[in-house]
Amino acid sequence: MAESGKLTALAVQKAKKRGYLGDGGGLYLQIGASGAKSWVFRFRQTDGRLREMGLGPVADVTLAEARAGAAAARKLRRERLDPIAERRAAKAKAENATSFKQAAAAFIDSRKAGWKNAKHVKQWSSTLEAYAYPAVGTAPVASITTEHILSVLKPIWINKPETAARVRGRIENILDYAIVRNWRQELNPARWKGHMSQLLAKRSSIQAIEHHAAMPFADVPAFISDLRKRNAGAALALEFAILTAAGTGEVIGAASNEIDSDALVWTIPAARMKARAEEDASQDGFVFAGTAPGRPMSNMSFLMLLRRMGKSEITTHGFRSSFRDWCRELTNFSRELAEAALAHVVGDKAELAYRRGDALEKRRPLMSAWADYCEPKPLAT
Repeated sequence: MAESGKLTALAVQKAKKRGYLGDGGGLYLQIGASGAKSWVFRFRQTDGRLREMGLGPVADVTLAEARAGAAAARKLRRERLDPIAERRAAKAKAENATSFKQAAAAFIDSRKAGWKNAKHVKQWSSTLEAYAYPAVGTAPVASITTEHILSVLKPIWINKPETAARVRGRIENILDYAIVRNWRQELNPARWKGHMSQLLAKRSSIQAIEHHAAMPFADVPAFISDLRKRNAGAALALEFAILTAAGTGEVIGAASNEIDSDALVWTIPAARMKARAEEDASQDGFVFAGTAPGRPMSNMSFLMLLRRMGKSEITTHGFRSSFRDWCRELTNFSRELAEAALAHVVGDKAELAYRRGDALEKRRPLMSAWADYCEPKPLAT
């Protein structure tokens, strides 16, 4: 059979006459009665019957791509295989292959009985729905590559490093599971050591901070007024979070024995700072109890409350930013004091020493001033 290479891109563009123009090696440009152009690979079976295998329209497939398709078909013919039948078989295999989303569902189902908290299922599902499925959900788990993983992670790796690291870890677990189930044969492209670690910046070196949607501090008093109209434990807990500038996990995990009503001091154990409430399952006497005995309020309670109030664009963590902005713009309290109130580690040794000293007593007027500012103002008459 003649080698390919007779046609040029310009000749393909100018061709108008209905029929076939040969490039060689079984590749033809087919021009229909309407002028539509497409590529076909023509070959004869052992019984002498001529067959045609479509390689795609000229608008979508370049001359070089068509030549590559024809070369692949010729290779199958040399191996005494029918390229049309092989393509149909490959398509059927892909359609029946386990998708990443199916593998993820199977993995979650296999693990959920061992997870201590039912929320893990929702957390896994929500992060995968938000970040992984749009890019690789329908892809066969057997064919997922490093490029697939990068397409998921790169958009969030810098701006949402903690979320991105969590997503990568979950994808790695799912692909490991797929390998064990024989749904995949290749190495795990989401593995970190020696692979993704060479392609993505280390989390410790990323300086970008995840910003949480915050309510302008001027709107907080009116928001608290709306909160007080709601007969719900979540509303009380959210107001407590706003007035203390504490995180969600710290508030919903607050225990009665942490609060000294006489001294007006809430002492959060160091082990619980910035920890998830469900990690402290041994705690009893929760200030904001959940529906299950001995369990704290769900960490989704604030989110659902904000949605019901029509404030879904706001995050609970964002109220900490509201507090910080108020400190900076309307008060003379120092930055170090504001950061201490937020339980943030601040810059140098002098600042750290400041926190170890009399910062608690200095924070009292700061938090009192914030509470006074947040108190809803009566409407003018």
